[in-house]
Parts: sequence; structure tokens; C-alpha cells
Amino acid sequence: MNPVSGQLRDFLEIPYDQLEEMNGEAKQARLNHVSVDKLREQHTRYLVDERRIKAVTVCFSDLEGRFHMLDYDKKFLLKSLGALTFDGSSVRGYSSQNESDLRLELDWHTFYWLPADVFGPGKVLIFADVLTRDGRPYPSDLRGRLRAYSESLREKEGLVCNVAPEIEGFLFKGRYSEQHYVERPHFEPVSIGGYFHSLPGDNLRAFIDSAAEVQRAMAFGNEKDHPEVAPSQFEMNFTYSEAIVCADEVQLYKLLCRQVASNMGMTASFLPKPIIGMNGSGMHTNLSFTKDGQNIFWDAHGKDRLSAQGWQAAERILTSADDLCLILNPSVNAYRRLDPAFEAPNQIKISANNRSALLRVPMFNEKSARLEVRSVAPDANPYLVFYALMRTALEGPLAPTDETKRRRTRFLPDHIDDAIRAFKSSRYLNEMLGETVVAKYAELKQMQADRCPKALGTQIKVPEIQFHHEVTNQYLWGMF
Repeated sequence: MNPVSGQLRDFLEIPYDQLEEMNGEAKQARLNHVSVDKLREQHTRYLVDERRIKAVTVCFSDLEGRFHMLDYDKKFLLKSLGALTFDGSSVRGYSSQNESDLRLELDWHTFYWLPADVFGPGKVLIFADVLTRDGRPYPSDLRGRLRAYSESLREKEGLVCNVAPEIEGFLFKGRYSEQHYVERPHFEPVSIGGYFHSLPGDNLRAFIDSAAEVQRAMAFGNEKDHPEVAPSQFEMNFTYSEAIVCADEVQLYKLLCRQVASNMGMTASFLPKPIIGMNGSGMHTNLSFTKDGQNIFWDAHGKDRLSAQGWQAAERILTSADDLCLILNPSVNAYRRLDPAFEAPNQIKISANNRSALLRVPMFNEKSARLEVRSVAPDANPYLVFYALMRTALEGPLAPTDETKRRRTRFLPDHIDDAIRAFKSSRYLNEMLGETVVAKYAELKQMQADRCPKALGTQIKVPEIQFHHEVTNQYLWGMF
């Protein structure tokens, strides 16, 4: 048989600079709130015409924030729009076996062209909301709830919530080091540098550079990236955006970091406190609202230049801090980070300078006026976090005036069991999220807590990594 000459496959591969331009135009259309019908028509026509695309990666997130992806053959997807289903009983916190069929509704505002060296050639990516079998929004899909609430605020009140996260993580030697923690209970940093300090050619800097290139190509709007305080710790900041856009980018950020690290034979970890004796990782969340293009948190004559609306939003968040703690810190390991010896944001108060405060008022100008919520862990569900913080800032309960005047500094729960109790008993959260979602979420967190020692102690225990919601799988869960 004669060898076949020539290239057998010709799938789409787009240079990074062109990707940045294409994804930037798609993001701007999203921020301009171009009608979904127009975008559906535009993107489906593109999929039909672009022969080099073989598959569409469809993404959704479960109740805990774990990212799920399905690759649909392009031709099948185009024929099956409106009838994309999956087994919800196989997703933690979703349906039971007797009501397992759930549907995916593509969000045509989200259309990403992908770097072929990271995601594979011939693919594009679209986010989806989860629907029940009869087409209603699925209550446990917090992405859908965040999107619906954001649209309602914008259409009815002209309010837009902007969010900018600061997501820290660690880089460890070896692939899947979190899943292998049960076999060798330690993490090995790839760098022994510190804050802003890393040799230009070492593994940490090479990883940061590579991941930042992917972010840039996907139009995140890169701002700065650097090694963090702890050895082998990193942070890559991108610009603020509307809450739903930002939450999608958080999920993609963690995904691309993990894949870039894996390509280099390493693991990008977003555990809040993977190594005792070193700073943990957070996802500081900067929150602001605009109305008619004006930042409503800005007041040139207000205390710390924060408006009365900004101070009231802060007071609402502080009043519900105990209730919100499990949403912001959703794992056993997260409560090791709330350690005052390592700049832990565990004090229920607001401050301009104290980094141990739950809320901080950063230095800002008229455009960047905001609140910084410092107690958010990087393993939190961004859709749930942003939804809860938005609603609480605008609608949350206020403490009686006399109580706020004499309030002493309180502290966040220092153990997940205490946070679960506060979450379950919160009348406010049961009304906001619904009793079913609160019960499901609390049950998931309690199942993980029950598999771990009740006392945290001074050393990280294997179960808090093994049964962590971003780490565990069917094999690890079955080893209990």
C-alpha cells in the first residue's frame, strides 16, 4: 500500500493575536447586550460555514462550582438545538435518579474561540444554563440565577454590578498532585521565591507567562500577574466586568491554569490552604454598581470617598456575614486560611487598611469606587458568590442602628460545621436561595465535613484534600 501524502486533518487553529481580536469583539457584543436572537443567528451561521470546526465544547457548573464540559459534534449540535440533555443524577447536588433528565440551553452571548495548543484544534466553547425537563430554570444552576437577576436589575432599575476578582493559586510539582495526595500526603512547590520575586526563567514564571498568554487570547483584559507571598504561589489579575461575564471568566481562568500547568507536568491548585505555615490563597472580590454609567459607590465628600449607598451595602454584607460564610468559604480546608497569623480576613468589620477585615475600602477614584470582599476562597462557586453578594448588598437585612453603634468586632466561623449551622438556619438565605437549594448545598458540605476529623489541628489531614469538591472523584470518594 502506498503511503498517503499530505495533511489528513485541517482543523481550526487561530494565532493568539487574532484570537484576542475575535474574542474581544464577541465580549464587547456581550457587554453591549446585543440581542440573543441576533447572536444565535450569527454564531450558528458561522458554525455552518466554518468547515474546520469539528466540535463545540458546552460548559456548565454544578451547585458547588465544579466545572463540567461536554464536547458536541458540531453537526449534531446544530441539529439538536433545544434538545441537549444530560444525566443530572451524575452531578453532585443536582437531580436524584428518578428525575435525572436535565436540559442545556446555550447562552449565545458566550462564544469563545480557543487556543488550539491548550484546548485542541477545531473547537469553540459556549456556556450553557441548566433547565428542568419541562424547560424551566433549574434552581440549583446558580449561573442561570445570576444571569436572570443581573438582567432584571439592568432592565428594571438600570443597575449593573461590576466584579473584579483577585484569584490566587499554587503551582506544585507533578500532574494531579491533589488526587495523589492520598498516596503521598504533601505538596512540593516548584519555586522557593516569594512576593513579586521569581527568576525570569523558572517554572513558576514560565507557567504564569504561558497562562497569561491564554488569558489574553481569550480577551480577559489582562492587568498584572506575579508570584504571590508564599513560595510557588501566583496571582493573575484581569479587568473588572459585569458579574455574569466575570463569573464565566473565573471558571475559564481556573480551567486554563490547570491545563497549562498539566502541559508542563505540574498542578495548578486552588485549595485555600494547601501548606501549613505559609499564606493561603484567596479570591478577593471587588464589587461595585453603576447606574446610567455612574458609579453609585463614589462620593467625593463621603467617608473614605465611599457613598452612603456604598456604606449601606457594606453594612448589609456585614450583618449577614455569618450566614454567607459557607458560600464564601465552602470547604473544610478553607477554614485553615481564616488564621489571623497569615493576614486572614476573618474579622467581621470594614476597614480602609486592615487586611484582616472581611471588607476593605481600597484606594479608588470616581470610576473604580468599590468594596473589596476579602474572605472569599478560590474554591468557591463564583456564580453563587456573586449572586449572594449582589443581592445582599442591595437587599440584605440591616442590623438595628443602636446595635451597629455598639458593635464589637466579631469573627467569622473558624470551622465548617459552625458555618453550615449558620447557613442552614439563615432565614434570609432560605428566602433568597430557596429551602431546597439551601438543603442540598448544606448536605453536600456536611457530607464532606463528616469525612474529615472534627478538629482541624495543626497539620493538614488527607481527607480534607481527598474529599474536597474540586479534587474528589468516584474512586477517591469510595475510599472512605
